Amino acid sequence: MHAVHTIPAAFSLADCDRILVQAATAVPEDAKLVGQTKDHNIRRADLVWLDNVPDTGWVMDAIIDLVRVANRDTYQFDLTEFMESLQVAHYDSAREGHFDWHSDIGDGRIAAKRKLTLVAQLSEPDAYVGGLLEVMPSSHTVTANTARGSVTIFPSYMLHRVTPVTEGRRMSMTVWAHGPAFR
Repeated sequence: MHAVHTIPAAFSLADCDRILVQAATAVPEDAKLVGQTKDHNIRRADLVWLDNVPDTGWVMDAIIDLVRVANRDTYQFDLTEFMESLQVAHYDSAREGHFDWHSDIGDGRIAAKRKLTLVAQLSEPDAYVGGLLEVMPSSHTVTANTARGSVTIFPSYMLHRVTPVTEGRRMSMTVWAHGPAFR
């Protein structure tokens, strides 16, 4: 069984601020599911793709190091690349932002190659109510660290969700490391 890996303070508070300021320069899009379908009963959030934001390469450089160490120390998966852009998600109470139980390995050509999911907490934990990232590695649920700047990494096949945000706004950043199919 592969564990849920947590890296407290992976990003400094200044880094979190910088990511949010840079993401705010882009127009958010309504979040979709794999295959570009939209179902607000499953997922309700707004997304900014950092590939569309200038001067954010430093974020990916940091992510590559975090994933490299976590994979070496915890997973030892065959990882080959990052095929998708970093996404900054806004889960707002005005829209009852959430993402119901799902795994990140999907039927799409790229989603099928997801091996590790990384989620970085960009909001202060007292900026919202609800909005917990919960991961189900087996018959129990692990709640991700809500401290600003913390990173949670887990195998993309694990079920996980973001509970509904009932007050305020939760901001997070997600990316996937890809590789050949599991054997």
